[in-house]
Amino acid sequence: MRRREFITFLGGTAAWPLAAYAQQKAMPVIGFLNAASAQGYTRPLAAFLKGLEEAGYVDGRNVAIEYRWAEGHNDRLPALAADLVRREVTVIAATSTPAALAAKAATATIPIVFETGGDPVRVGLVASFSRPGGNVTGVTQTNQLVTPKRLQLLHELIPKAAVIALLVNPTDETFSEALRKQVQAAADALGLEIHILNVSSDQDIDDAFAKLSQLRVDGLVVTGGPLFTSRAERLAALALRYAMPTIFQYREFAAAGGLVSYSGSLTESYRTAGNYTGRVLKGDKPAELPVQQVTKVEMIVNLKTAKALGINVPDTLIGRANEVIE
Repeated sequence: MRRREFITFLGGTAAWPLAAYAQQKAMPVIGFLNAASAQGYTRPLAAFLKGLEEAGYVDGRNVAIEYRWAEGHNDRLPALAADLVRREVTVIAATSTPAALAAKAATATIPIVFETGGDPVRVGLVASFSRPGGNVTGVTQTNQLVTPKRLQLLHELIPKAAVIALLVNPTDETFSEALRKQVQAAADALGLEIHILNVSSDQDIDDAFAKLSQLRVDGLVVTGGPLFTSRAERLAALALRYAMPTIFQYREFAAAGGLVSYSGSLTESYRTAGNYTGRVLKGDKPAELPVQQVTKVEMIVNLKTAKALGINVPDTLIGRANEVIE
Protein backbone atom coordinates (compact mmCIF):
# COMPACT_ATOMS: atom_id res chain seq x y z
CA MET A 1 0.00 0.00 0.00
CA ARG A 2 1.40 3.39 -0.95
CA ARG A 3 2.14 5.91 1.80
CA ARG A 4 -0.59 8.37 0.61
CA GLU A 5 -3.19 5.58 0.44
CA PHE A 6 -2.15 4.37 3.90
CA ILE A 7 -2.61 7.84 5.41
CA THR A 8 -6.01 8.13 3.76
CA PHE A 9 -6.95 4.71 5.18
CA LEU A 10 -5.92 5.76 8.70
CA GLY A 11 -7.90 8.98 8.40
CA GLY A 12 -10.96 7.02 7.35
CA THR A 13 -10.73 4.54 10.21
CA ALA A 14 -10.27 7.35 12.72
CA ALA A 15 -13.48 8.91 11.49
CA TRP A 16 -15.54 5.72 11.97
CA PRO A 17 -16.05 6.07 15.75
CA LEU A 18 -17.02 9.72 15.29
CA ALA A 19 -19.54 8.81 12.60
CA ALA A 20 -20.97 6.03 14.77
CA TYR A 21 -21.20 8.43 17.71
CA ALA A 22 -22.99 11.02 15.59
CA GLN A 23 -25.44 8.38 14.37
CA GLN A 24 -26.06 7.26 17.96
CA LYS A 25 -26.62 10.86 19.02
CA ALA A 26 -29.22 11.22 16.27
CA MET A 27 -31.25 8.25 17.55
CA PRO A 28 -34.50 9.45 19.15
CA VAL A 29 -34.85 8.89 22.90
CA ILE A 30 -37.99 7.95 24.82
CA GLY A 31 -38.12 8.97 28.46
CA PHE A 32 -40.19 6.25 30.16
CA LEU A 33 -41.54 7.59 33.45
CA ASN A 34 -43.55 5.50 35.93
CA ALA A 35 -44.57 5.99 39.56
CA ALA A 36 -44.17 2.31 40.45
CA SER A 37 -41.28 -0.16 40.06
CA ALA A 38 -40.19 -2.32 37.15
CA GLN A 39 -40.79 -5.49 39.15
CA GLY A 40 -44.58 -5.39 38.80
CA TYR A 41 -44.67 -4.21 35.19
CA THR A 42 -43.13 -7.02 33.13
CA ARG A 43 -46.26 -7.73 31.06
CA PRO A 44 -47.34 -4.07 30.60
CA LEU A 45 -43.82 -3.06 29.58
CA ALA A 46 -43.66 -5.89 27.04
CA ALA A 47 -47.00 -4.66 25.66
CA PHE A 48 -45.64 -1.10 25.42
CA LEU A 49 -42.61 -2.31 23.46
CA LYS A 50 -44.91 -4.34 21.19
CA GLY A 51 -47.01 -1.26 20.42
CA LEU A 52 -43.84 0.72 19.80
CA GLU A 53 -42.62 -1.97 17.40
CA GLU A 54 -45.96 -1.90 15.58
CA ALA A 55 -45.24 1.77 14.91
CA GLY A 56 -41.82 0.87 13.51
CA TYR A 57 -39.50 1.37 16.49
CA VAL A 58 -37.38 -1.17 18.37
CA ASP A 59 -35.40 -0.30 21.50
CA GLY A 60 -31.67 -0.34 20.74
CA ARG A 61 -32.17 -0.49 16.98
CA ASN A 62 -33.71 2.82 15.96
CA VAL A 63 -34.78 4.27 19.31
CA ALA A 64 -33.33 4.40 22.82
CA ILE A 65 -35.36 4.28 26.04
CA GLU A 66 -34.36 5.98 29.29
CA TYR A 67 -36.29 4.38 32.18
CA ARG A 68 -37.20 6.27 35.34
CA TRP A 69 -39.10 4.43 38.11
CA ALA A 70 -40.25 6.23 41.26
CA GLU A 71 -40.60 2.94 43.21
CA GLY A 72 -43.98 3.98 44.60
CA HIS A 73 -42.71 7.35 45.87
CA ASN A 74 -44.69 10.01 44.01
CA ASP A 75 -42.58 12.75 45.55
CA ARG A 76 -39.64 11.57 43.40
CA LEU A 77 -41.49 12.10 40.14
CA PRO A 78 -40.88 15.86 39.67
CA ALA A 79 -37.10 15.37 39.87
CA LEU A 80 -37.22 12.34 37.56
CA ALA A 81 -39.32 14.25 35.03
CA ALA A 82 -37.01 17.26 35.24
CA ASP A 83 -34.03 14.99 34.58
CA LEU A 84 -35.64 13.68 31.39
CA VAL A 85 -36.32 17.25 30.28
CA ARG A 86 -32.68 18.21 30.93
CA ARG A 87 -31.58 15.27 28.82
CA GLU A 88 -33.80 16.61 26.01
CA VAL A 89 -35.53 13.32 25.30
CA THR A 90 -37.63 13.21 22.15
CA VAL A 91 -40.86 12.15 23.87
CA ILE A 92 -41.90 11.24 27.41
CA ALA A 93 -44.04 8.13 27.93
CA ALA A 94 -45.60 8.80 31.34
CA THR A 95 -47.29 5.54 32.27
CA SER A 96 -49.29 6.40 35.38
CA THR A 97 -51.39 9.38 36.41
CA PRO A 98 -48.85 10.82 38.90
CA ALA A 99 -46.08 10.39 36.33
CA ALA A 100 -48.13 12.12 33.64
CA LEU A 101 -48.93 15.05 35.91
CA ALA A 102 -45.24 15.40 36.84
CA ALA A 103 -44.20 15.29 33.19
CA LYS A 104 -46.77 17.90 32.20
CA ALA A 105 -45.58 20.19 34.98
CA ALA A 106 -41.97 19.75 33.83
CA THR A 107 -42.37 20.66 30.16
CA ALA A 108 -44.75 22.35 27.76
CA THR A 109 -42.66 21.57 24.67
CA ILE A 110 -41.53 17.92 24.79
CA PRO A 111 -44.38 15.65 23.61
CA ILE A 112 -45.95 13.51 26.35
CA VAL A 113 -47.89 10.26 25.89
CA PHE A 114 -49.64 9.11 29.06
CA GLU A 115 -51.23 5.86 30.20
CA THR A 116 -53.68 6.17 33.07
CA GLY A 117 -56.49 4.39 34.85
CA GLY A 118 -58.22 7.66 35.64
CA ASP A 119 -60.08 10.41 33.81
CA PRO A 120 -57.41 12.53 32.04
CA VAL A 121 -59.78 15.48 31.69
CA ARG A 122 -60.75 15.53 35.36
CA VAL A 123 -57.15 15.44 36.58
CA GLY A 124 -56.12 18.17 34.15
CA LEU A 125 -53.93 16.27 31.68
CA VAL A 126 -55.93 17.24 28.58
CA ALA A 127 -58.71 19.63 27.63
CA SER A 128 -60.88 16.89 26.13
CA PHE A 129 -60.67 13.36 24.72
CA SER A 130 -61.17 14.45 21.11
CA ARG A 131 -59.04 17.60 21.29
CA PRO A 132 -56.28 17.09 23.87
CA GLY A 133 -54.51 20.35 23.08
CA GLY A 134 -50.95 21.27 24.03
CA ASN A 135 -48.17 18.67 24.11
CA VAL A 136 -50.06 15.85 25.85
CA THR A 137 -52.17 12.89 24.70
CA GLY A 138 -52.47 9.25 25.64
CA VAL A 139 -54.57 6.29 26.70
CA THR A 140 -56.92 5.58 29.59
CA GLN A 141 -58.41 2.37 30.95
CA THR A 142 -60.88 4.44 33.04
CA ASN A 143 -60.60 1.83 35.80
CA GLN A 144 -62.46 4.17 38.12
CA LEU A 145 -65.59 3.23 36.18
CA VAL A 146 -65.23 -0.46 37.09
CA THR A 147 -64.42 -0.03 40.79
CA PRO A 148 -68.13 -0.22 41.78
CA LYS A 149 -68.35 -3.34 39.59
CA ARG A 150 -65.60 -4.96 41.67
CA LEU A 151 -67.80 -4.46 44.71
CA GLN A 152 -70.68 -6.18 42.92
CA LEU A 153 -68.47 -9.09 41.84
CA LEU A 154 -67.22 -9.59 45.39
CA HIS A 155 -70.81 -9.60 46.62
CA GLU A 156 -71.61 -12.21 43.95
CA LEU A 157 -68.79 -14.39 45.27
CA ILE A 158 -69.73 -13.99 48.93
CA PRO A 159 -73.47 -13.14 48.96
CA LYS A 160 -73.66 -13.45 52.75
CA ALA A 161 -71.08 -10.69 53.23
CA ALA A 162 -72.34 -7.71 55.20
CA VAL A 163 -69.21 -5.60 55.67
CA ILE A 164 -66.73 -4.73 52.91
CA ALA A 165 -63.53 -2.69 53.14
CA LEU A 166 -62.10 -0.53 50.37
CA LEU A 167 -58.34 -0.03 50.27
CA VAL A 168 -57.43 3.35 48.72
CA ASN A 169 -54.39 5.56 48.39
CA PRO A 170 -55.58 9.12 49.15
CA THR A 171 -52.52 10.61 47.42
CA ASP A 172 -53.39 8.95 44.09
CA GLU A 173 -55.24 11.14 41.62
CA THR A 174 -57.16 8.16 40.20
CA PHE A 175 -59.31 7.93 43.33
CA SER A 176 -61.62 10.92 43.49
CA GLU A 177 -64.44 12.05 45.73
CA ALA A 178 -66.84 11.29 42.89
CA LEU A 179 -65.59 7.71 42.79
CA ARG A 180 -65.95 7.44 46.55
CA LYS A 181 -69.60 8.42 46.19
CA GLN A 182 -70.13 5.87 43.41
CA VAL A 183 -68.71 3.09 45.55
CA GLN A 184 -70.85 4.14 48.50
CA ALA A 185 -73.94 4.17 46.27
CA ALA A 186 -73.11 0.67 45.02
CA ALA A 187 -72.66 -0.53 48.62
CA ASP A 188 -76.00 1.00 49.65
CA ALA A 189 -77.76 -0.69 46.72
CA LEU A 190 -76.35 -4.05 47.80
CA GLY A 191 -77.15 -3.46 51.46
CA LEU A 192 -73.47 -3.50 52.43
CA GLU A 193 -71.63 -1.57 55.12
CA ILE A 194 -68.39 -0.21 53.73
CA HIS A 195 -65.18 0.92 55.44
CA ILE A 196 -62.70 3.02 53.47
CA LEU A 197 -59.11 2.45 54.61
CA ASN A 198 -56.51 5.01 53.51
CA VAL A 199 -52.99 3.69 52.90
CA SER A 200 -50.00 5.42 51.35
CA SER A 201 -47.04 3.21 52.37
CA ASP A 202 -46.00 -0.41 52.91
CA GLN A 203 -46.53 -0.07 56.66
CA ASP A 204 -50.02 1.30 56.03
CA ILE A 205 -50.83 -1.79 53.94
CA ASP A 206 -49.75 -4.11 56.77
CA ASP A 207 -51.70 -2.09 59.32
CA ALA A 208 -54.83 -2.08 57.14
CA PHE A 209 -54.89 -5.88 56.81
CA ALA A 210 -54.34 -6.25 60.55
CA LYS A 211 -57.32 -3.95 61.14
CA LEU A 212 -59.75 -5.93 58.96
CA SER A 213 -60.62 -8.46 61.66
CA GLN A 214 -61.32 -5.68 64.17
CA LEU A 215 -63.81 -4.18 61.72
CA ARG A 216 -65.40 -7.61 61.12
CA VAL A 217 -64.80 -7.24 57.40
CA ASP A 218 -66.07 -10.04 55.15
CA GLY A 219 -64.33 -8.97 51.95
CA LEU A 220 -61.86 -6.43 50.56
CA VAL A 221 -61.76 -4.33 47.39
CA VAL A 222 -58.37 -2.86 46.46
CA THR A 223 -58.47 0.21 44.21
CA GLY A 224 -55.86 1.08 41.59
CA GLY A 225 -52.76 3.22 41.50
CA PRO A 226 -49.00 2.59 41.35
CA LEU A 227 -48.68 1.88 45.09
CA PHE A 228 -50.92 -1.18 44.78
CA THR A 229 -50.10 -2.19 41.21
CA SER A 230 -46.41 -2.66 42.01
CA ARG A 231 -47.31 -4.72 45.09
CA ALA A 232 -49.78 -7.18 43.57
CA GLU A 233 -47.90 -10.24 44.88
CA ARG A 234 -47.61 -8.78 48.36
CA LEU A 235 -51.31 -7.95 48.45
CA ALA A 236 -52.16 -11.48 47.34
CA ALA A 237 -49.92 -12.94 50.06
CA LEU A 238 -51.52 -10.76 52.74
CA ALA A 239 -55.02 -11.67 51.53
CA LEU A 240 -54.16 -15.35 51.87
CA ARG A 241 -52.50 -14.90 55.26
CA TYR A 242 -55.57 -13.17 56.64
CA ALA A 243 -57.97 -15.47 54.72
CA MET A 244 -59.60 -12.36 53.27
CA PRO A 245 -61.60 -12.64 50.02
CA THR A 246 -60.11 -9.84 47.96
CA ILE A 247 -60.61 -8.39 44.49
CA PHE A 248 -58.01 -6.22 42.78
CA GLN A 249 -57.34 -4.81 39.33
CA TYR A 250 -54.79 -6.80 37.41
CA ARG A 251 -54.01 -10.39 36.47
CA GLU A 252 -50.74 -10.36 38.43
CA PHE A 253 -52.80 -10.31 41.64
CA ALA A 254 -54.86 -13.39 40.78
CA ALA A 255 -51.81 -15.17 39.37
CA ALA A 256 -50.00 -14.58 42.67
CA GLY A 257 -52.83 -16.18 44.66
CA GLY A 258 -55.42 -13.41 44.87
CA LEU A 259 -59.06 -14.48 44.59
CA VAL A 260 -60.15 -12.43 41.58
CA SER A 261 -59.00 -9.52 39.42
CA TYR A 262 -61.18 -7.27 37.30
CA SER A 263 -60.14 -4.24 35.30
CA GLY A 264 -59.65 -2.60 31.97
CA SER A 265 -56.91 -4.41 30.06
CA LEU A 266 -53.58 -3.01 31.23
CA THR A 267 -51.65 -4.74 28.46
CA GLU A 268 -53.98 -3.35 25.79
CA SER A 269 -53.63 0.12 27.30
CA TYR A 270 -49.83 -0.07 27.35
CA ARG A 271 -49.70 -1.46 23.81
CA THR A 272 -51.78 1.49 22.60
CA ALA A 273 -49.54 3.92 24.53
CA GLY A 274 -46.48 2.37 22.88
CA ASN A 275 -48.07 2.75 19.46
CA TYR A 276 -48.95 6.38 20.17
CA THR A 277 -45.37 7.02 21.30
CA GLY A 278 -44.15 5.65 17.98
CA ARG A 279 -46.58 7.86 16.08
CA VAL A 280 -45.26 10.92 17.92
CA LEU A 281 -41.70 9.88 17.03
CA LYS A 282 -42.81 9.82 13.39
CA GLY A 283 -44.01 13.41 13.68
CA ASP A 284 -47.65 13.27 14.75
CA LYS A 285 -48.55 16.09 17.14
CA PRO A 286 -50.10 15.13 20.52
CA ALA A 287 -52.67 17.92 20.19
CA GLU A 288 -54.01 16.19 17.07
CA LEU A 289 -54.10 12.65 18.49
CA PRO A 290 -57.37 12.03 20.39
CA VAL A 291 -57.12 10.30 23.74
CA GLN A 292 -57.78 6.58 23.33
CA GLN A 293 -60.06 4.74 25.76
CA VAL A 294 -59.50 1.01 26.23
CA THR A 295 -62.86 -0.74 26.43
CA LYS A 296 -61.60 -4.31 26.86
CA VAL A 297 -62.25 -5.57 30.41
CA GLU A 298 -60.59 -8.66 31.91
CA MET A 299 -61.68 -10.88 34.80
CA ILE A 300 -59.37 -13.55 36.21
CA VAL A 301 -60.63 -16.01 38.85
CA ASN A 302 -58.32 -18.16 41.00
CA LEU A 303 -60.32 -21.32 41.86
CA LYS A 304 -57.47 -22.69 43.98
CA THR A 305 -57.68 -19.65 46.25
CA ALA A 306 -61.48 -19.82 46.27
CA LYS A 307 -61.31 -23.42 47.50
CA ALA A 308 -58.80 -22.49 50.21
CA LEU A 309 -61.17 -19.74 51.40
CA GLY A 310 -64.18 -22.05 51.27
CA ILE A 311 -65.85 -20.05 48.51
CA ASN A 312 -68.02 -21.77 45.91
CA VAL A 313 -67.61 -19.76 42.71
CA PRO A 314 -70.90 -19.69 40.73
CA ASP A 315 -70.78 -21.28 37.28
CA THR A 316 -72.25 -18.11 35.85
CA LEU A 317 -69.24 -16.13 37.07
CA ILE A 318 -66.78 -18.74 35.82
CA GLY A 319 -68.45 -18.55 32.44
CA ARG A 320 -67.85 -14.79 32.30
CA ALA A 321 -64.16 -15.02 33.30
CA ASN A 322 -61.46 -14.38 30.72
CA GLU A 323 -59.19 -16.80 32.56
CA VAL A 324 -59.66 -19.35 35.33
CA ILE A 325 -56.63 -20.38 37.42
CA GLU A 326 -56.94 -23.90 38.87
